Amino acid sequence: MSTGLCVALVGGLHSDARRATVDRLLATVPGSVALHHDLATAPATGTVARTVRDATGVLSTDETPLVNDCACCALREDLVPELERLADAGLTRLAVVELWDSVEPKAMAEVVAAAGLRLTAVITAVDPALVLPYLGNGDDLADGGLAAAATDQRTVADTWARQLEYAPVLAVLDNPDADDEDRALLAQLHPTARQVPVEGGTELAAAALAGFDVEAAAAAQHPACALLPQEADASGVATYVWHHRRPFHPERLYAALEDLTCAAARSRGRFWLADRPDTLLAWDAAGGALCVESAGPWLASLPDAAWEMVPPVRRAAAALDWDPEHGDRCQHLVFTSPGLDREGLAEVLGSCLLTDAEYAAGRDAWKQLPPAFDSLLEV
Repeated sequence: MSTGLCVALVGGLHSDARRATVDRLLATVPGSVALHHDLATAPATGTVARTVRDATGVLSTDETPLVNDCACCALREDLVPELERLADAGLTRLAVVELWDSVEPKAMAEVVAAAGLRLTAVITAVDPALVLPYLGNGDDLADGGLAAAATDQRTVADTWARQLEYAPVLAVLDNPDADDEDRALLAQLHPTARQVPVEGGTELAAAALAGFDVEAAAAAQHPACALLPQEADASGVATYVWHHRRPFHPERLYAALEDLTCAAARSRGRFWLADRPDTLLAWDAAGGALCVESAGPWLASLPDAAWEMVPPVRRAAAALDWDPEHGDRCQHLVFTSPGLDREGLAEVLGSCLLTDAEYAAGRDAWKQLPPAFDSLLEV
């Protein structure tokens, strides 16, 4: 297969910003084409419409049938052959894949990379005036006609958060309605991202051809070694980092979940419960909804021989945060929001930890505490 073709993914729920980003790339990069799979009509037609265009207009259109009643699955199966066709023809320098509204870039990046294609960028297009409205939207994607499959149970808020935080490059639309608070929120949600103006064609083109590491991007999102934001405070927006070694009391934390979830527009991180001392739990909240999932074992709970099977980035993250007593077990939760009440959060979180007496009772006693999280973890 030709290695001359570069592939850049451009996604995001902000469709106007996304389309403007793709148009700018087509106008700036000679020999570029854009591929777009429209999933909107899939429920009615049973097909996904594919459009290929360049700076002059539409080059071709076609349809591909759904796979297992899943539009996103059809996209996966149709995208790679189209990219391979472009690579073999040798006439295209950059293939810009404009992802449909709710398609998440992580899944598509991994599909493209697994096919041996040269993925050079993952870009999320952002209208800064819409960051908070979308982050606060707890509606199901299905209610807005944005579901990618009949079984899609995602919300607007959690989908938008993942789209935003996965991409190392944000193409930011110049919207006069955006204010300093909007820009501060965007910067604090993804402080390591490179922000590029949509209108800056040369800078945007350079970002689209810069290169992309799928494994590093996945590691940066994994709860065990995620690059979480640091403390910040600007233009009425704050990020609060709460870090503690002592485990949570399961019942007290469960009783406080609603207050903690609604305390910030976005919160995420990792934590541990006294009754599950070996399980690393992931915290992911947006739009007033919380997802708690097991992310596997803490490294401290594994035998030494098993460490060789753990990715180096995970071992490095654990080493940087190692405690003589608890190893890598810790509470590391980050809350970002306008009008954030740091003191209130600290008080609620602190009240959910084991008391001195409970802590002194030891792990055998901890494991006998009521398993309040069984329903959330589907145990």
